[in-house]
Amino acid sequence: MDLALHGRRALVTGASSGLGLGCAQALAAEGADVVLLARTAERLAAAAATIPAPTHTLVGDLSDLDSIPGLVVAADEMMGGIDIVIVNAGGPPAGTFASLEFEQYEDALRLNLLSGVALCQAALPGMRSRGWGRIVAITSTSVREPMANLLLSNTARAGFTAFLKTVATEVAADGVTVNTLQPGLHMTDRITSLYGDTSNLAATVPTRTLGDAGDFGRIAAFLCSDSARYVTGASIPVDGGAVRGLQ
Repeated sequence: MDLALHGRRALVTGASSGLGLGCAQALAAEGADVVLLARTAERLAAAAATIPAPTHTLVGDLSDLDSIPGLVVAADEMMGGIDIVIVNAGGPPAGTFASLEFEQYEDALRLNLLSGVALCQAALPGMRSRGWGRIVAITSTSVREPMANLLLSNTARAGFTAFLKTVATEVAADGVTVNTLQPGLHMTDRITSLYGDTSNLAATVPTRTLGDAGDFGRIAAFLCSDSARYVTGASIPVDGGAVRGLQ
């Protein structure tokens, strides 16, 4: 299927590894111009080297909210506009109600909620004026079924999901779609940091496999395509069937 992404311009955050890099690779493979944004220049260079097509890299930290408008302007200047934003940020530390300090909630909300709001505020006006745009946010299946020991992630990502669901209805008439992808257990650094030994994790998933970042990226690319123009405000689990709920 031709996703008609040739010439589209995509900003992918958290793009130096894992699901963010999978999205950047998939978009570039479909002919999009891509800016990879992450905190470390060395890791960005290594990530860009995995993409055969020419790409741009941009060093930035999404937890620094004041820097986000400038990062979006820089990406816009690199590509001559932004049509697609893949919103992706690292997860906050694990913890429970008893173990977490109040300040950690502030940090988590800054990284996993407010940074996404700031990205949307900076990028959406240009998309709306051009009559075409795509926001795809990577959240978690914990938005549907809160996960034990991940209270910060459960809280921040649920709030961001509600924000995006509301924004989707406000910008739909302008040709802009806003969706979230909710990954389950994928073989990424995040999973390794949370679980350590991952050898038995696949047995907890109905497919008996862990997710692949490349497959995940291709799903994101489809949501960015013209074929997905009628999909907006959706929260789609990509989890091998692990979520048990009907919604």
